[in-house]
Amino acid sequence: MALFVVAAPLACRKPAQPSEAYIQAHKRFGKLYGEKGDDAFLDPEISEVESLLAQVPTDSLDAPAAQELRARIQTGKQQAAAQEKAREDAMAKAREPGPGSTGFGSDMGSSPAPAPSGSEPSDEDSDASTDDADAGTGVLGVGTPEAQLASSGCFQKGEPLEVKGRGLRDRWELADRPACRQQYASLQDQALIIEEGKVLAQVPKSSIQAIPVDGGTGPTPDAGRR
Repeated sequence: MALFVVAAPLACRKPAQPSEAYIQAHKRFGKLYGEKGDDAFLDPEISEVESLLAQVPTDSLDAPAAQELRARIQTGKQQAAAQEKAREDAMAKAREPGPGSTGFGSDMGSSPAPAPSGSEPSDEDSDASTDDADAGTGVLGVGTPEAQLASSGCFQKGEPLEVKGRGLRDRWELADRPACRQQYASLQDQALIIEEGKVLAQVPKSSIQAIPVDGGTGPTPDAGRR
């Protein structure tokens, strides 16, 4: 009878539920980081993400992930602040004139001529602007840096794959979390193949074929086919 009385409350305990606050926090953080990179940790909006994470119940299914994201934000804020200070110090030092110098261009006896107000930007400047715009889109796919997959908190490294003509390559897959499945729905059944620190290819998991471990001849993964 005593055993029944002790076990009864356990049978009535409700299973852990996902947290809507965490889902919103994770979604907003992913968007903010995709747009601004490490500068997101210095953006005022990051405080709103932290506020949402603080609302996640301790008995929620997402509680461990919420704690992990909060810790990552704190670390990111500290690192971003240190980097910002280093940049400011470097700029201040660069503005200081050297010994015996009165400023840039003093050795030539004249100041450099200003650029015409109506001058057109060079091709190099245009290419650089395009690259910067592409880097800030935050879209995950072919060409995405492996570091961005790791920092998103939604991807985990799987077993390496032998890619035809390229050798052994790392692969990443979407983590099985409600917030991640919602944010990256199109990547749920995909494997991301990595080469030289970036996504080389994106292939369905169903198309990946196993290679015999005894070293015999076997099919190769579809990821290496072109």
